[in-house]
Parts: sequence; structure tokens; C-alpha cells
Amino acid sequence: MKIQNTEALATSEMRRDALAIAEAGYAAIDVGAAFAREMRIEGEELVIGETRRPLRGRRIFFVGVGKCALVAAKAVEQILGDRLMGGIALDVANQLDIELATILPLIGTHPLPSETNVAATERIRALLETCEADDLVLTLISGGGSTLLALPEATMTIDDEAALFKELSAHAATIQELDTVRKHTSRARGGGLAEAAYPAEVVSLIVSDVPGNDIEIISSGPTVRDDSTVADAQTILDRYEIAAPATTAFVETLKDEKYFERVTNVLFLTNEDGLEAMRAESARRGYVPTITTDRFSGEASAVGREVAAALCAAAPHTALLSAGETTVTLGATSGKGGRNQELALAALESIGDDELILPFASDGHDNTDHAGAIADATTRRHAAARGLAAPDYLAAHRSYDFFTTTEDALIVGYTGSNVSDFIIALKK
Repeated sequence: MKIQNTEALATSEMRRDALAIAEAGYAAIDVGAAFAREMRIEGEELVIGETRRPLRGRRIFFVGVGKCALVAAKAVEQILGDRLMGGIALDVANQLDIELATILPLIGTHPLPSETNVAATERIRALLETCEADDLVLTLISGGGSTLLALPEATMTIDDEAALFKELSAHAATIQELDTVRKHTSRARGGGLAEAAYPAEVVSLIVSDVPGNDIEIISSGPTVRDDSTVADAQTILDRYEIAAPATTAFVETLKDEKYFERVTNVLFLTNEDGLEAMRAESARRGYVPTITTDRFSGEASAVGREVAAALCAAAPHTALLSAGETTVTLGATSGKGGRNQELALAALESIGDDELILPFASDGHDNTDHAGAIADATTRRHAAARGLAAPDYLAAHRSYDFFTTTEDALIVGYTGSNVSDFIIALKK
């Protein structure tokens, strides 16, 4: 079970249903379980899904990047055993206390890049550059990899990149815009890892945290040929009237097809896996489920109100399920919160007595130690009993404080997975 405070939250039948549906979603996107399900050795072949790769006489290396790297590394070690020559797993945290025997674990900073990330990226490139034509490189690319794979040109500092990221985030730039810029500020993104591994064969397993699953965007596409240009990156900065620091050095991404001829990019896990599992669990519990979208976007508060309105108009026994990623545009001052909690707080204003909305983060962290929050009549009663006005907390972007006080936050902890956010909306 992923949810840590189920007992405290499960005070009604509808809440118990919502929590069970969320658990089904978390189970479906479990990276370790996915490896056990999709990867195995048969004789002298490595089977990955429907494909087979010969193993005889080949060295095998692993490189994992992002919020799923360590979980994946542990699974790969268990499957490959002493066939694995070595590797590196660069993650944002090791909150699961994972111990590795062959793969080197490295921890970088997130969401802002640092010299720690640069040093780790240099080690990854150095490892890949030792690979030869007969070698097989397995990579696991997951959310958070853009920040981790920091390798700017010599004239550009890591502070320059951090400044660009903060400016774009403050302007509520989309993940597509953010990563288009970031692909041109690091020699490890936009196909950079594929180039480093050339001429070895690369099988890249991608855990998507990007609405629409564009593999050029997920972690800035380190094993994918990139079609964007430096001019595209500059256009995005111009759109938001952002002036890059004077020492910023944009780099063109690799366009030569030869670096990608022996690269196979596989969508390994997406939010669709979670949505399908939640659909099945909703139906099992007597709801008529509809997956409304796998790529919602927009301002969190606006999306919250839209979901609440759709739920109000829905028939009884409806479950509306969706996935995607919202943004929160902060004002001059703001408190502590996250986009899922903000969405729940906005929905709370108009939620019906027989309705519930639960937005939550697949990685277990909604910019805080909360994964999300429940918005229902019970939450509203808790707020009234404590004298909390939801509109005031919403205006101040203090969703964390609100749900901490009402005790309606979802506590999950580090999941080792990351496939965007989910929304469960139920009506009795």
C-alpha cells in the first residue's frame, strides 16, 4: 500500500472508494513491478516486452536518470545479476534507502540544477563513452531528468540555467517550452546520451511524466533525436520577454541520424497505465467510469473548478478520471502549497454533498510532503470547524497550510515513480 494515512482519511464510503482507486493507480505505475513484468532473461536473450536482444558475448551497462532511477536500477540488478557490467543511477533522492551492488547510485538536486548535477552528468557521459559497438546499454529515463542532466558549455554557469528555469516557471511556461529551452543549455539533453553511447546499442525505457508522452520532451529527450533548434529556444524566451544571462551559451542538439540508428526508445510506463487501473477499480466499486483526458493542463484553480462543474452535471454513480499537469501562477507573495492541493482547494468551493475530488501526484510529492488532498463535504466541515475560509487560502496560495489544518491531505511519501498527476472525481 502506498497511501500512508488511509485509516485517518477513510471516514466515509466514498472516501474509501477514492483511496482504493488511487491505490490501484499507484500499483499500476510501480516501476519495480513493471520491470518484473516486462523484463526477463530466457537462455541467452534479454526479453523486454515483445522484443528480444542477444546477450552472448556482450557487455551490458545501465544508466538511469530521474525520479525512478534507483528503483529501476535495483530491478535491473535483480534481473541481470552478474551479466551486468556496471552502471550509474542518478536520482533526485534515495528516500527508499535502496542499496545497489553493481550500479553506482548518485543523488542530484531538483528542481534547480547544481554543480552536483554537472559532476554526475560528466560521470554518466564518461561511462557511456567507454562503450563499444557490441555493448548493450539499458537506460531508464524518467521525470526530473532535465534538471539532473546538467552539462552547460564552458562559458555558461549553472546559475545561468537556474535563473532561466526560475524565470520560465514564474511565467507559467509549459513543460514543452521549458524543456525546449533546456535541451539547448546542456550537452547531455536532446540526444546527448545517445551520442555519448555511440556506437553501442541503446534500449531506452521511458517513464513519461509529460502530457501526450512526447519522448522528445520527457527529461529533455537524452536518447532521442531532437527536431528543435536554438532559434526555437530563443523564440520562447522572446515570447515571455526573458533576457538570458550574458554568459548563456545555447548549444544545437544533435541532428545526425547515425547516433540514433541503434537506439530504441520505448514508452515503458505512462499515466494511461494508471488511468486504466483506476477505471477498472472504479467499475468494480459500482461506478460508471470515464477517462476524460490523459493530458489536462492549465491553471490549477481553473482546472479544479472545471472538474467540479463537470462532476455536478454528471449522473449519479459517476467516476471521472483524468491525468495531466497543471501550473500555479504565483502572485507577489505566496505561501506553501502544490498544484494538486491548490486544485482541490479551488474545487472545494462548489463541491456537492454527494461528490468528491481527489487530485494527487504520482511521485508522492505535491511540492511538499503531501501528495494531494481530498475535497468533499467532510473537508468543508473540517474547515468550518477550524474557522478556515477556502477562498482566502486559495488567494494566498496556502493550500498546504489549509489541508494540514483540516487533516484532509493525502500522505504517500516517495513512490519511485512519476507519470504526471491524477484526478479522481466521484459522485454517489
